[in-house]
Amino acid sequence: MNAAAADTGERPFRLGVLVSGSGSNLQSIIDKLHHSSANIEIALVVSDNHKAQGLTRAAEAGISTAVFPMIDFEERLEHDLAMAAELERHEVELVVLAGYMMLVTPAFLDRFPYKVINLHPSLLPAFPGGSPIEDTMDYGARVTGVTVHYVDEGADTGPIILQEAVEIKYNDTVQSLRERIHEVEHRLLPRAIELIAGGRVSFDEENPRRVVLEDT
Repeated sequence: MNAAAADTGERPFRLGVLVSGSGSNLQSIIDKLHHSSANIEIALVVSDNHKAQGLTRAAEAGISTAVFPMIDFEERLEHDLAMAAELERHEVELVVLAGYMMLVTPAFLDRFPYKVINLHPSLLPAFPGGSPIEDTMDYGARVTGVTVHYVDEGADTGPIILQEAVEIKYNDTVQSLRERIHEVEHRLLPRAIELIAGGRVSFDEENPRRVVLEDT
């Protein structure tokens, strides 16, 4: 079973990036990968929030954008299928959830099998969910980190691509820890995308949850 990567020849590997807020991880992808020597381009940035700063970041970089507010749709399924159709129209080869605050539906994932990845600020499977940094500190953990993983139908349960640990210092606050985690996110997410685009990510045939990385 191969991951979401293909030999694109001279044509850039096309990304769709989903954002809900500030888009700092989107900016890291723009700065490190968009129209870079890695032959990767962001074809479309999508948001559920028309006020998301990520849309402004995309526009400033000359990247197409689309907004799909949930209020415009009667059902979540209708929303996600419309979003999927727009991504397909832009011939997106990998969908990146970069601070996208909504879960995508199974119907959306069916349109992009093993082509949707997410970024999570903990060392999964520890501390999944919507407040991992706060949960980690409340638990008294000494180490946390960042995980880039494929998205499946669960919440933060997909196969892990990359992880990096971050020490929790005794005098850390949620904000200070968040800032150090962001530094790792801005490095790790572009790296995972680059590996996938270069065809260096696959799955172990005997254990489909085990992601195999080449030349890392």
